[in-house]
Amino acid sequence: MSDRYDRSDRGDRGDRGDRGDRPSKRSRFNFSEKELVIDYKNPQLLKNFLTDRGKIIPARISGLSARQQRQLTKAIKRARMLALLPFTSS
Repeated sequence: MSDRYDRSDRGDRGDRGDRGDRPSKRSRFNFSEKELVIDYKNPQLLKNFLTDRGKIIPARISGLSARQQRQLTKAIKRARMLALLPFTSS
């Protein structure tokens, strides 16, 4: 093997193994399990979980649990079908 493939020469990353200075989990909203009631009839709450283009914000950014994210997705889709929320931004 040549020195070109030596693992010790990886620049300034060293043996950290992490992704640098990035935070481990971003939480955009601070909701507890009991406080957050996800309902399709509340479009003001559901708008907080949509981007400006109308996409649903992923759980890794919103900080919701998997169960809450499924409830949120279902509520947003129901609200869109009833014209409480737009499918896209205009």
